[in-house]
Amino acid sequence: MRIPDELTWLRAMPGGAQWLAGLPELLTTCARHWSLRVGPPFGHGTTSLVVPADLPDGTRAVLKLQFPDSESEHEAAALRHWDGDGAVRLLAHDPDLRALLIERCDPGTPLRVLPLDDAVDAVVALLPRLWLPADRPFLSLAEAVRGWAVRLPAAWERAGRPYERRFVDLALDLLTGLAASQGEQVLVNQDLHASNVLRATREPWLAIDPKPLVGEREFSAVPIVRGTELGHSPAAVRRRLDRLSAELGLDRSRVRDWTIGHTMAWSIAGDTVFTDHIEIVRWLLD
Repeated sequence: MRIPDELTWLRAMPGGAQWLAGLPELLTTCARHWSLRVGPPFGHGTTSLVVPADLPDGTRAVLKLQFPDSESEHEAAALRHWDGDGAVRLLAHDPDLRALLIERCDPGTPLRVLPLDDAVDAVVALLPRLWLPADRPFLSLAEAVRGWAVRLPAAWERAGRPYERRFVDLALDLLTGLAASQGEQVLVNQDLHASNVLRATREPWLAIDPKPLVGEREFSAVPIVRGTELGHSPAAVRRRLDRLSAELGLDRSRVRDWTIGHTMAWSIAGDTVFTDHIEIVRWLLD
């Protein structure tokens, strides 16, 4: 099996090289375990190996082998909690192997192909369905903030101070204040961008690949506001911020501040500095 290019950046992550080396055997193990006929990997996974799979009864599914990071640890629990309402269905899960068997979206066209406003229309219809009350095993947004507050300054130093320290300090101040003053707690997905919503036959659009937390609704708009899939410009970012806040009844200033804080928290991964994240923060501060 050839490792998809999208996964090779994981070699720089702790345990990444070993995980990549073991993928062929892991894929074989899962295919035998669930009696699957699998195809070549999809080309869009960046932290998981994702392949089409057919079950013995002809059910079309997707086999997902996760890199064992903390953010995706409870993906299966989130899919089980939503139970197919606005998200793909979980068909089977092996937590020891970090392997998920999930519903396949056909035709699987990503939301990013739509014009910005049409895509935002779909997100406005989808997000409220995902705002379910939830508790354990999901990490709370407040707990996640405490982790980001430790990791961001360390990552910034390790990366050679790639941008002004004031952005780090601002993010930490915003995140700490927001975490302590949240509204009602619901299940939110910190990675619901326009490549993680797919067209399906069962419903017009379904969410995939959740990185779940329990936090206030305002946080759930962050990935769409930040995501480059629907245009990377000051006007596009502000348009998404304005529309999602207004049409979902969210506090615009909190959505903006969560976007700044979370975008900074995700601005460095391993040896990679995401310069587009810094641009978005600058635009939101203007």
